[in-house]
Amino acid sequence: MWPYPRTLAHRGGGTLAPENTLAALRCGLAYGYRAVEFDVMLASDGVPVVVHDPELGRTVAGSGHINEYTAAQLGVMEAGAWFGPAFVGEGVPAFDAVVAYCKAQRIWMNIEIKPAPGFDVATGEAVARATRGHFAQEIAAGELLPLLSSFSIAALEAARQAAPELARGWLVEAIPDDWARTARELGVVAIHCDHQQLTCALALAVKQGGLGLFCYTVNTPERASELLAWGVDGFCTDRIDLIGAAE
Repeated sequence: MWPYPRTLAHRGGGTLAPENTLAALRCGLAYGYRAVEFDVMLASDGVPVVVHDPELGRTVAGSGHINEYTAAQLGVMEAGAWFGPAFVGEGVPAFDAVVAYCKAQRIWMNIEIKPAPGFDVATGEAVARATRGHFAQEIAAGELLPLLSSFSIAALEAARQAAPELARGWLVEAIPDDWARTARELGVVAIHCDHQQLTCALALAVKQGGLGLFCYTVNTPERASELLAWGVDGFCTDRIDLIGAAE
């Protein structure tokens, strides 16, 4: 149930580059990572952009909300200076640009649909349709495709309606008691959870239930080894300098 890479660079470059930027993707690639996780939400013009926070201020200089600005406006905002002077000039990348880079470099993608409050359905639909458009040839050829994931059940349902060909993962913090029923109703292929709230017994139950199991965000080789021994299929990490891409 998990035909995907096992070790993913979190938000592109982990802690070594400004998250969710093209620089982060280049950093992850430099460390041998050809599998990444990143976040996508909608700009005010409905264009998907790669960014984590719905508000500006933490990683993107400015004030207000992401969905108050167009994708073009976000593209020239400062999204790298907060991390260090070497990254000054990095903007918020459009989803299309990130996909183009990943395809050119043969980087597999776990695309987290990260809707701003109230935009779950619109974001799920837009991201799924855009992804389907980028991978039309791969869909026709039966090749390995990106995996869509989200904490938002509404976004996952919208993505399924918009692009049923694309597999989806259900993101949670702690796996709830009704995980099997909900996963079945959502038609997801995997559950993604906080590794700190996972037990060996629960990992075994999920795997016996026929689902893939993915963890975030694993930052020590010792914990990575333990989780893999439990049967976890994959994980993302911020410490791409400590955990090899083939771990």
